[in-house]
Amino acid sequence: MSNQDYSVKQLIEMEACTLCRLCADVCPAVSVSKDAKLSGTWRLNSLRQILKGRAGFLPALFGAKTPSGDELGDFSGTVFRCTLCGNCQEVCPVGINLKDIWVSLRQDLVHSKAYPGKIEMIRENLEQSRNVFGEDNEERADWVEDMRDAPDHGYLKDKADVVYFTGCVAAYFPLAQKIPMALAEILETGEVNFTLLGEEEWCCGFPMLGAGLKEMFQAFMEHNLAAVRGKGAKELIFACPSCYQMWREYYPPEIKISHATEFLLHLLRENRIPLRELPMTVTYHDPCDLGRGARVFDPPRDAIRSIPGIKFVELPRNREQCQCCGGGGNLEMIDAKLSAQIAKRKIEEIMSTGADAVITSCQQCVRTMTTYVRRNKVPLEVLDITQLIHRAMKK
Repeated sequence: MSNQDYSVKQLIEMEACTLCRLCADVCPAVSVSKDAKLSGTWRLNSLRQILKGRAGFLPALFGAKTPSGDELGDFSGTVFRCTLCGNCQEVCPVGINLKDIWVSLRQDLVHSKAYPGKIEMIRENLEQSRNVFGEDNEERADWVEDMRDAPDHGYLKDKADVVYFTGCVAAYFPLAQKIPMALAEILETGEVNFTLLGEEEWCCGFPMLGAGLKEMFQAFMEHNLAAVRGKGAKELIFACPSCYQMWREYYPPEIKISHATEFLLHLLRENRIPLRELPMTVTYHDPCDLGRGARVFDPPRDAIRSIPGIKFVELPRNREQCQCCGGGGNLEMIDAKLSAQIAKRKIEEIMSTGADAVITSCQQCVRTMTTYVRRNKVPLEVLDITQLIHRAMKK
């Protein structure tokens, strides 16, 4: 074991923590579990002790000891019960890049062989199937077959101006497949020359970082870049914020990238999508990776407000302060109960607005919130913004 999973900048940042505990106040996992060991403060303090216990002569100097396997295992159990929502980083008064540290910490724990068993399942799925769910990657675009009047080419073209990168969740989960179906019809109506990558689309890499498997990412990135280059596209669009965030932060800037909310707003402003009146009261949930991560706050709101008849109300906590739905960071695979508790808290906040529906811009948020709503018979509709625009679109 060593401390090489952390950059020098990260090692310096760790020492800047003032133990103010603001990160604990906003952590969704801490809020619902009341377990202080899930807080950024406790995690960072424990990590510093572990690092000092590993570093050469420093254990004797600081009186630190190298943690045992059991101690690392217990620590790992708290580290992976985090949604990586980034709210801790948002409120940190000294500007520590906590989310990056949590990703490096997960990688460290994998290298230290102290991680939940589900991580091996994620690794095997990605190695064998090129997607996090272990589904047949040749079926990645099979959702097109369930569309009414789908074109013969199935949106799989040799060349196109735009590539729509679907993402693993929307490709394989029936509940989330309504999102790419809606987006494909909207793009057709807007006369956008687009294509899918089909089986040539591999996982974007986000689940790897969340699982501490960063070493796998390079091969996936190179494959996806080659697949996009082969289409000769000018732009790449995503309905998944995590895919968008990965391409934005970890892929080379070879091609223009846009989240679907930004691309659809452009089409709406050019009057390329005819809309009818839709009398609904809606609120908007900012996905963590799109909001806090990519700072995309206005395009989804502007797109919603462009629909005639819509009454828009904000959540009490919105934009930078928006609370996670519980679906991030691979938490659902590691601790499904904790994920559901966070979703419950989110739905209660949404219901306080009196909205008929909550709109979001993330297939995982849609899946997580819809699952809770259905299981608990909550009278609330959960829609992705693509589904809302599709519903308002004049057929």
